[in-house]
Amino acid sequence: MIPPRKVHLRRSNQGFLAAIERPALMWLAARMPQWVTPDRLTGIGFLGALMVFFGYAGSAHYPALLWIATLGLAVNWFGDSLDGSLARYRHIERPRYGFYLDNSIDVVEQLLLAIGFWLSGILRPELALLGLCVFYMMSLLTLIRAQVSGEFSMDYGGIGTTEMRVFFVILNILVYFFQPQTFEFAGIPLTYPNVLSMTWISFTIMTFFMVMRKDLCRLAAEDPPRSAGLASDPKGTRKN
Repeated sequence: MIPPRKVHLRRSNQGFLAAIERPALMWLAARMPQWVTPDRLTGIGFLGALMVFFGYAGSAHYPALLWIATLGLAVNWFGDSLDGSLARYRHIERPRYGFYLDNSIDVVEQLLLAIGFWLSGILRPELALLGLCVFYMMSLLTLIRAQVSGEFSMDYGGIGTTEMRVFFVILNILVYFFQPQTFEFAGIPLTYPNVLSMTWISFTIMTFFMVMRKDLCRLAAEDPPRSAGLASDPKGTRKN
C-alpha cells in the first residue's frame, strides 16, 4: 500500500490587508479559550456563510437583511481565517485534513454566496453565475500551482478573500443607502452593482491568463523538453 502523500505548502498572502490581518489573527489566536478548536472555527465560518446567504436571499423583500449578510461576512472571516492560524499557534496542524476541509468548505460557501446574490436581485443571474465560475477558475489555478510549485497563493494582484469580503461589505452599505437604479447600455439593463461585478470578472479573467502565462514560461525553463535519444535511453547507456 502506497503511504499517503504529505502536504507541506508554503502559504503566500500579499493581499492589501495582509499587514493588518496577520497580526490581528495572531492576537486572536493567542486569546482563544481551549474549547475553541480549529474545526469549531471552521463551523463558525460556515455559519457565517449561511448568514450571508439568507441575508442576501431575503434582502430582495427586506433590504435591512443586508446587515445580516454584512454580519455574516464578518463571522465568516473570523472562522475561516482563524482556524488555520489557531492550529499553527497551538502546533496542532493537520495539513492534509485541514487542506481538504478548508478548500471543500470554500467551494460550498462560494456557491451559497452566488445563489444569495442571484436571489437578492443585486446582480443579474448570469453575472452571479459567471462570477462563481471565475472564482472557481482561480481556485483551480491556485490548486494547480500548489501542486507544481508547493506554494499556496492566497491572493492575486493584492486581492484575496479578505479583500473581497471588505468589497462586499462596502457594496452592501452602498446598496442599502443608495438603491441601484436601472440604466441601459447597448440595450442591456444594468445597475452599478452589475457594472462593478463585470469589472471584477474582467480583471480576474485577465489575471488568470497573465498568471498562467508567467507560470508556463517559468516551468518551461525549469522543465525543458528532453531529446528523443534521452527520452528512450533515460540512463544514458546508449553509445554513439
